[in-house]
Amino acid sequence: MKKYRNCQSCGMPIKKDPNKGGSNADGSKSKMYCSYCYEKGVFTQPDFTVDQMKQFCTQKIMEQGIPSFFASMMVSRLQKLQRWKNKTIN
Repeated sequence: MKKYRNCQSCGMPIKKDPNKGGSNADGSKSKMYCSYCYEKGVFTQPDFTVDQMKQFCTQKIMEQGIPSFFASMMVSRLQKLQRWKNKTIN
């Protein structure tokens, strides 16, 4: 399985994740998702749409002192990530 540099749900660099990745159902490390998005083989926010994830991530980025303009740019391509790639944008 391919190892990703960024979470394929929220886009955060996996190296910035304190747990260095989420966990699969069997307890192994996920190579696709961060621990904020994926634990024990399930998404922590399973009902999120890509737009909800964009809003959530934008808010978290802004909480770190990044201006809203840059935060919006950082999340503008979330729909291209594996979790969202084949889903309809709501």
